[in-house]
Amino acid sequence: MGRIEEPVKLEETVVRINRCTTVTKGGKSMSFSALVVVGDKKGSVGIGFGKAREVPNAVNKAVKEAKKEMVKIPLVGDTIPHLMWGKYKAASIFLKPALPGTGIKAGASSRAVLESVGIKNILTKCYGKRNPLNVAKATLMGLKALRTKQEVEELRGVKIE
Repeated sequence: MGRIEEPVKLEETVVRINRCTTVTKGGKSMSFSALVVVGDKKGSVGIGFGKAREVPNAVNKAVKEAKKEMVKIPLVGDTIPHLMWGKYKAASIFLKPALPGTGIKAGASSRAVLESVGIKNILTKCYGKRNPLNVAKATLMGLKALRTKQEVEELRGVKIE
């Protein structure tokens, strides 16, 4: 008999929808782009960017891409294990673990990523450009670079107390 697996419940968050107009000799043609974050609030998250002539199609493309790009993030309780910098193109973000009760102190696009991962207490500061796509990807780069205490011990070959 085959294994029966429960489908993972993923939460989709539309971060931004952008309208773009191309002017040709035949007139104006509009298209839309959508930035979507998908996560299970248990440590998995993905970011997708989709473009189409209509908003629902753009969102569906972005969701499909985000599900393909899902990654697992190590968490310690409801925050991150240590300080981390994330950088993507001209956007940089500083991620700092916070005590319980602090909440998520972050901008819109980085907040969507952090909430989708399942982080409840964190401090962030964005430096450089504030483009929503680049900030979201910088946040994801910072989260992907996180290491747990056990991983650091294995890499160094020493016991950390």
